[in-house]
Amino acid sequence: MSPRIIPVVLAGGSGTRLWPVSREAMPKQFLPLVGERSTYQQALARVSDPELFLPPIVVTGESFRFFAQRQAEELGVAPVVVLEPMRRDSGAAVAAAAAVARRRDPAAVVLTIAADHVMFDLELFHAACRAGREAALAGRIVTFGIKPSEPKTGYGYIRRGAPLGPPGVFAVDAFVEKPDAATAARYVAEGYLWNSGNFLFEARVLASELERFDPAMLEAVEAAVAGSTVDELGFVRLSAESFARAPQRSIDYAVMEKTDRAAVVEGAFRWSDIGSWDAVFDVMPRDADGNAVQGPVLAHEATNCLVHAEGRLTAVLGVSDLLVVSTPDAVLVAPRARAQDVRDLVKRLEAAGRAEVTTHRRTHRPWGYYDSVDIGDRFQVKRIAVYSGGRLSLQRHLHRSEHWVVVRGTAEVTLGEETRTVHENESVYIPIGRTHRLENPGKIPLELIEVQTGSYLGEDDIIRLDDVYRRS
Repeated sequence: MSPRIIPVVLAGGSGTRLWPVSREAMPKQFLPLVGERSTYQQALARVSDPELFLPPIVVTGESFRFFAQRQAEELGVAPVVVLEPMRRDSGAAVAAAAAVARRRDPAAVVLTIAADHVMFDLELFHAACRAGREAALAGRIVTFGIKPSEPKTGYGYIRRGAPLGPPGVFAVDAFVEKPDAATAARYVAEGYLWNSGNFLFEARVLASELERFDPAMLEAVEAAVAGSTVDELGFVRLSAESFARAPQRSIDYAVMEKTDRAAVVEGAFRWSDIGSWDAVFDVMPRDADGNAVQGPVLAHEATNCLVHAEGRLTAVLGVSDLLVVSTPDAVLVAPRARAQDVRDLVKRLEAAGRAEVTTHRRTHRPWGYYDSVDIGDRFQVKRIAVYSGGRLSLQRHLHRSEHWVVVRGTAEVTLGEETRTVHENESVYIPIGRTHRLENPGKIPLELIEVQTGSYLGEDDIIRLDDVYRRS
């Protein structure tokens, strides 16, 4: 009987080409860009068949740990969440996950998938996993190649070699970088496959190939895993000192382009890396005029446009081949053919010091989120939502007072030595300097309006005295 596969979901990227929806503080893998679930949740669901897969490992960063945990809980999934101390590219992330899996089972078979990719045709994906597992058990490091639907210049390609035995599995003759348009057309005609960047291997085989080709990465990652700790909230924290020694390079460059063990399984399933807005357009359903729309959108006498709206009505009239993305604090309009250039636009915004590059108007916290509705001289208005069971830190402020009005649910408020229950349409006032805490003891989300007044309203005017989420 073949062993079950340990899936690893890599969820630490940022996705700047999907700005203004994807930003550093809330990147694309945790957003419902295609469908009702985030692509991270879709990835978890894809590897949830207990006959084929064991419980997953998720690799992400400190800033995203609560997103990863909560969105998994919404699916009833309990992953091991491994925190990278810093980004070191996919090589160190994959190597660390393989080392964690090897501690669970020295003969572990590992599947690494990206949290920000989408795949359709689940049964075909599982069939590719089973075929790839046979090759992995024979000592191969298997990548998933996708039969191209058209010449794409945004993907790397794989040239297949000789068949290896399991159906649809071949040796890799060559990995090739992202081509120009003419070369991409030739690759498609000659039967090349798109390189999806997802891998299947025995953890010990990957370790042996790292020892051959990148021993510095292997040493750093093995030490980081050996020195890891599990914090009070269950997150696995890799040793920062050791992990920082890992060379910053991709797993493709570290191993796949050098090993003679590389194999490719041809995936018959539909796949996209959702790396840019044109990739989103490719996988979304279209209306009769070829428009792909999401959110409150009206497209009148418009053709072949992608219009994504969050919250506000967005209308387009008499235009073609446009990309329009509307969020509460930023709007992007561009020719759809220039979707790959959004990254350059983001660099200009970064140089200008625009906060919209990294943060949204809605700011997420482990207990829920807040939305900055209005801000002026000496005041700010926020809409705050607290998940059921959520609990803010016990805190005080030096420069502002706060007034809370509950509009939905029930709040438990600690104010100094007193704790009280505040219901809908009731309010509470927190003077400057008073110790306070907000909790949601109810079964439904708690929503309230907060009005801040004072001489300084920055988020760094929070003195935390106790925090269940262990933030500083």
